[in-house]
Amino acid sequence: MKPFAYQRAEAADSAVATISRTGAAYLAGGTNIVDLMKLGVTAPDLLIDVTGLPLRDIEALPDGGMRVGALTANSDLATDPVLRTRFPAVALALLSGASAQLRNRATIGGNLLQRTRCRYFVDVTKSCNKRRPGAGCAAREGEHTDLAILGASEQCVATNPSDLAVALALVDARVELLTEGGPASMSVHEFFRLPGDRPERDTNLPPGALITAVVLPATPIARMSTYRKVRDRSSFAFAAGSVAAALDVRDGVVQDVRLAYGAVAHRPWRAYAAERSLRGAPATVDNFERAADEELAAAKPLRDNGYKVPLIRNLTVGVLRGMTEASW
Repeated sequence: MKPFAYQRAEAADSAVATISRTGAAYLAGGTNIVDLMKLGVTAPDLLIDVTGLPLRDIEALPDGGMRVGALTANSDLATDPVLRTRFPAVALALLSGASAQLRNRATIGGNLLQRTRCRYFVDVTKSCNKRRPGAGCAAREGEHTDLAILGASEQCVATNPSDLAVALALVDARVELLTEGGPASMSVHEFFRLPGDRPERDTNLPPGALITAVVLPATPIARMSTYRKVRDRSSFAFAAGSVAAALDVRDGVVQDVRLAYGAVAHRPWRAYAAERSLRGAPATVDNFERAADEELAAAKPLRDNGYKVPLIRNLTVGVLRGMTEASW
């Protein structure tokens, strides 16, 4: 590992100013950046430890939303009784990630900034446009069974590994930031990006910005939400595919629905086409299948990851069917 300096942040604004001047990196839970430093994937000259900043509050807002400090541990948020009532999909997504030990250490803000687990990104001996722009994408012809089927580019087929981000996309969460210019915020949809011809950028986070909180807006349908993840083993494994869903069915008709997919794209994938297909339609298996097919029509699988198309289709149908039967 390359030698680096360490500094403990005394205030958020001074941390942002230091990062902006030096190109250093923030350290919170360290569950991703430390691994990447050991592998030589990233090599900051300075780590600024932000764990002493007052960014750990979990606040239930009077309108039905929630505001979560960026340094809140994943495990603390996952077990919060208000979150489990108002946003069960978010709680389930958090509990499905990593292991209990890592959830105790990992933070909400850090979760949103974790890098892809593509094997070519984490292996510095291999070609990767995300790690070294212009180097090429070895994954396209190599081992890509876990990689993207939606929204990929010739430059990159990596996937976003976050379970939490999928659930946050479902509920239209917002990310609050502190930048050199002052406080700012952006939607989760704006925060994450597709690779295009700039795969080295995972997010649209302004340079030097510090995530300070995540806001879950008041969303009545979120109370009727869930998250289901398919993986190789039951713990400490990233998703092969996942679905976050919220469904409101009355008199057998879909009044409202939200769907988001994980492990299929460079960012959490909100299934807007499927949602449009289902709103106002009878809550039947045929319609669930048709909606999933409409969403997945844009999929462009590679040689070995075409299985994700039927996987996500079946997950969508299974989750919606189960939620419909529960609502009746």
